[in-house]
Amino acid sequence: WVAEEIKVSVVMPVYNGEKYIRQAVESVKTQQVSWELWIINDCSTDGTSRILKEYEEDIRIHVVQNETNCGVAESRNIGIRKAKGKYIAFLDADDWWDGEKLRMQYELLEKKQLVLCCTGRELMNPEGSSTGKIVHVPETITYEMLLYTNHIPCSSVVMKTEVAREFYMEHSELHEDYILWLRVLKKYGEVCGIDEPMLKSRLSEGGKSRNKIKSAWMHWKVYRFMGIGVFRAGWYMLHYVVNGVRKYV
Repeated sequence: WVAEEIKVSVVMPVYNGEKYIRQAVESVKTQQVSWELWIINDCSTDGTSRILKEYEEDIRIHVVQNETNCGVAESRNIGIRKAKGKYIAFLDADDWWDGEKLRMQYELLEKKQLVLCCTGRELMNPEGSSTGKIVHVPETITYEMLLYTNHIPCSSVVMKTEVAREFYMEHSELHEDYILWLRVLKKYGEVCGIDEPMLKSRLSEGGKSRNKIKSAWMHWKVYRFMGIGVFRAGWYMLHYVVNGVRKYV
């Protein structure tokens, strides 16, 4: 497990994730490519640190303890800076993966020579049972498509490390991941998706995406941040709202 052999660096920010983080970490351990895992503990006050001690002897797993609570965007950026793999994968501490996910994405990215790949996802209840709802992704995603709705779930992404380091994540008060995907697509043209629900996405009650009005306002601010005019942004917002209803109902 020397640095040259690492294909994918997994970046996992966590804040008070004691209930779920073990399942997330164990799903990384089932992956079928060479990987390393960077867990960024953002000043958790629950039992997260105690659980992470269970993984001290696995040399592939690295825990970074933030000195101050700096939020999810900067926590991911810490992982991006430390990654040694050719690709970076993001995984939130309350989500988990199917065992073939990283291998399939790695092989597709190498074949297509693209900079980012996402997958479909299955929406899960807070306790981990399926809602029965699958959110699909297109096989090809362009910048224009992404303006209509965010097709790219953060915990499903595998992207080139060098590209992640071009942009990093910012504005965690908005949708920091959506801003990153838009910037990547604006420069690189298109990315690919695997339309299989290899991400199990837990619907946590406190998540930003669960507060629909707040989420829509943040979405609008992303359009404006990206320099999109009011009328054009309004057109995209209309589609965003319709797609959002379809996604969760």
